[in-house]
Amino acid sequence: MLRTTLAGLRLHKARLVTTALAIALGVMFVSGTLVFGDTLEEGFSTKVMGSADDFAAVAVPAADEDAPAGPEEPAPSLPADALEKVRDLPEVDAADGMTLGDAPLLDKDGRSVGSLPTIGMGLGDGTRFQPAEGDLPEGSGEVALATTSADATGYGLGDTVTVLDSEGDRHEFTVSGLVDFGVDRAFSYRGVVAFDEDTAREMTGAEGYSEIDATAAEGVTDAEVVGAVEDAVGPGADVETGADHGARLAESSGADVQVLTVGLMLFALISVFVAAIVIYNTFAILVAQRQREMALLRCVGSARGQVFRSVLTEALVVGLVASALGVVAGVAAGWAGFAFGGEALGADTSQPLVVGVLPVVVGMAVGTVMALGAALLPAWRATRVPPLAALRTSATAQGLDKGIGWVRITIGAVLFLISGGIVFVATNVGVGATGMVLTTVAGLVCFVGVVVLSPLLVRAVVAAVSPLMRRIGVASMLAADNSRRSPKRAATAMIALTVGATLITGYAVVNASLKTTMDEMLAEQFPADYLVSAPMDEPEAVVPQSAVDALKGSDATGTVIEQRQAYTGSDEATGDLPVTTYVGGTLGEDLKNDAVSGSLADMGPGKVAVSEGYAGDREVGDTLPVATENGEKEYEIAAVLEDGGTLWGANLVPQDFEKAFPSIEGSSELLVKGADGASAQQLRDAVYDAVADAPMVGVSSMAEVKAQFDDMLNIAFLAIAAMLGLAIIIAVFGIANTMALSVLERTRESAMLRALGLARGQLRRMLSIEAVVLCLIGAGVGILLGIVFGWAAGTTAMSSMVFTLPVAQIAVFIAVAVAAGLLASVLPGRKAAGASITGALASE
Repeated sequence: MLRTTLAGLRLHKARLVTTALAIALGVMFVSGTLVFGDTLEEGFSTKVMGSADDFAAVAVPAADEDAPAGPEEPAPSLPADALEKVRDLPEVDAADGMTLGDAPLLDKDGRSVGSLPTIGMGLGDGTRFQPAEGDLPEGSGEVALATTSADATGYGLGDTVTVLDSEGDRHEFTVSGLVDFGVDRAFSYRGVVAFDEDTAREMTGAEGYSEIDATAAEGVTDAEVVGAVEDAVGPGADVETGADHGARLAESSGADVQVLTVGLMLFALISVFVAAIVIYNTFAILVAQRQREMALLRCVGSARGQVFRSVLTEALVVGLVASALGVVAGVAAGWAGFAFGGEALGADTSQPLVVGVLPVVVGMAVGTVMALGAALLPAWRATRVPPLAALRTSATAQGLDKGIGWVRITIGAVLFLISGGIVFVATNVGVGATGMVLTTVAGLVCFVGVVVLSPLLVRAVVAAVSPLMRRIGVASMLAADNSRRSPKRAATAMIALTVGATLITGYAVVNASLKTTMDEMLAEQFPADYLVSAPMDEPEAVVPQSAVDALKGSDATGTVIEQRQAYTGSDEATGDLPVTTYVGGTLGEDLKNDAVSGSLADMGPGKVAVSEGYAGDREVGDTLPVATENGEKEYEIAAVLEDGGTLWGANLVPQDFEKAFPSIEGSSELLVKGADGASAQQLRDAVYDAVADAPMVGVSSMAEVKAQFDDMLNIAFLAIAAMLGLAIIIAVFGIANTMALSVLERTRESAMLRALGLARGQLRRMLSIEAVVLCLIGAGVGILLGIVFGWAAGTTAMSSMVFTLPVAQIAVFIAVAVAAGLLASVLPGRKAAGASITGALASE
C-alpha cells in the first residue's frame, strides 16, 4: 500500500504543488518570525553587553522608591570622591566615571531639541560607551552626540553645534564623534551631548557620578572587585558585575523584542490558518475525484484503514517536504528582516544570524501537523463510500455538494445571531481588553457561520448576477452555470480569500477611523496653528512677555490666546485642583470641550467649568470651592466637562482668575492662529522670530503634529497590510489549486463543450470569469465582515472613535480580487484549452 501511495504521489504531483506552496509559505512566516526574534534579541544583548562585559564592576546610585518623580527633580548620583576611592582600591586596575545633567542642544533653527532638555554627559576613556563614528571629545571645544540626536537634528562629524549651559548661556562646540547609547530609553528619548568630564561639570553643574566602571587588577575575580567597590562607595550605590549589569539591560530590552515577536507570530498564525483551509480544500477535492481509484483498491483487498492511512501518508509526505522548504525560506526571511529592520529597531546588525533548534522544530511540526489535520476529514470520508457505489459513479466531486439545505441555514443563522449578540455586549462593556477579546470571539463565531453558509452565499450571489452574465456572452453564461451547479466547490475556493479580505478590511477601517478620530482630537486639543509652551522641566516657567507682545503685534498672526494656570488646594472631593483661564479666547467658541452636563455658553463671572474627574458628585448649579490667594471662594458650576479634552480641572473667565490669583501674570502656553491672508511660511517666521531669544520655549505646529501621527499610522498600516498580504497570496494559491483540480475533474465536460463549438478563447474566458466571480464573492463577504468587525474593534479600543469607511482602500481590495481571480485562472485555462478533444472524450 505504501508503494501504491508513493506511486500516486509521483503520478499526481502537479496537483499538490500549490498545496505544498501554501504549507511552505505558512511555515516560512512562523520559522522566519522565530529566527528574526532570536537574532534581534541577541543583537540587543550584543549591543548592550559588548561594552559592559569588559568591566569587573559597575556602580550606579541606589534607586530611591520614595523619591519624587519628575524632570524637575535632580537625578541621584554617587559622591564626587567615590571615583578616587575606587581607583585607590588594590583590587581595581582602572576606573572611570560618568556624569549626567541637563545640556539643551539647539537645532539648526536655534530651538531646543525635544520637549525635555538634552542629557549632558561627561565621558572618560574608560567608560563603557565608545564612539560608533569619530572620537570621544578631547578638550573643552568638542562634543560627541548620540546617534539619535544626530538623526533628529541632521548634525554630523565636524559640524558646529550650540549647547546651553545650566545658566542658559550659549556655547559652541565641534562634533568629534557619534555614540550609540543602545537601548536606554532616557538616552533615546532625550538624546545626549557628551563632553569630557571637566566640561560636563561646567556645562551641567552636575556633582558626583551617575555611574562608575571598574576593571579588575591581575589575579582578582569580578566578585572580589564588586565587594571592594561596595565597601568603598557605601550603601548609596548598587554594585554588580559588568556581565550582570549588561544582562539586566539586555533582559529589559528583550521584553520589547518578545512583544514584537508575539505580534508577528499572530500574523504567522493567520497565514497558517489560511494555508490550512487551502490544504483541506485540496485534499477534499482530490479524494472526491479519486473515489473510483480508492473503490478499486477496496475491491482488490485493501481495508478501510489502509485507504485511510494512504491519504494521510500523502499528506505526511507533502507536509514534510513543504515544511522543510518553508523552514529554509523562513531562515532566509529572518535574515532579511534582521538585515533591513534590525538597525531601525536599535540592534547590532553585525550580529550573526541565530538559527536555533526551536524555529526548525516548530516550523516542521506546524507544517506537518497542518497537512495531517487538514487531510483527516477527507481521508475519513474516503473510507465511508461503499466500493461498488463509488465504481458506479464517475470520478467527480459531487459529494462536495450534498447537504445544502435547511439544516445548514439554521446552523448558520444561529451562529450569526450568537456573533451579533457577542458584538452587542463587546461594544457596550466599555473600552478595554474585555471588549476586544469579545470582538475577536464574535469574529471567529461569525466566520464559522460564513463557512457553513458559504455554498448558499455563492448560489444566491451567482443567481442574482446570472441574468446579467447571460447577456454578456456564452463564456459568462457557462461560468454562472458552473458556479451554481457546484456551489460547495466554489465556496471552498473562496473561503481562504474571505479570511484575508476580512482581516485587511478590518484593519483598514480601524486605521482610517483612528486617523479621523486623532484629527478631530488634535483639532479640539490643539485649536490653533501653533502652540508656544514654557519649558516642561520648569514648573514655574512662563512664556516671556516679549514673545507674547511680538506675536500680538505681528501682521501674520490673527489670534493669540494666553493660557494662565495655578494649582491650588480644594476640598477632599477634588484634591489639588488645576485652575486655568484663557486670555483672548472664549470658552465654547475658541476652545471647546464636550460637556457631560451644562454648557460652556453659560460661562461668565462667578461661574466655573470643571472636568468630570474634579467635579466629584457635584452637578451643574452646585458650587465648587476653590482656595484662591485671597481665601476660599465658591463658584457656580456652569458645565461639567468630559475628562481628557482640551479643558481640564477648573476653568474660570479671565476677570475671575485675575481676582483669585493676582500674582500670576505670565502665560504657560500660547495658542496662535494665523491672520487671514497670511501664508504658512509668514506665520512660521513670525512665531520663530518671536521666541528667537528664548530657545527653551517649545514651539509645536498643528500641521507637523498631525503629519507625524499620519506618518506613524500609514507606516503601521503598510507594515500590517504587507504581513496580511501573505495570507492573500496563500488564498490565491488556494483558488488556483481549486481551479486546476476542477479543470481536471471536468476534462470530459470541457472536451464536450469544445466539440459543440466552444472556442479555446471562450473556454479560457469561462474559467477566468468563474475565478473572478469567486474572488469577488470572497472579497465582498470579507469586506462586509471587515467593516463590521473593524467598527466593533475600534469602538472597544476607543470610546470616542469616529467611524470612517476607507472607500479608496476598499476599491483597491476589489481590484486586487479581480486581478487575483484572473491570475488564478491563467494556468488552468491554458491547460483546459490545450487538451485534445478526442483524447479527453475517449478517456472515460
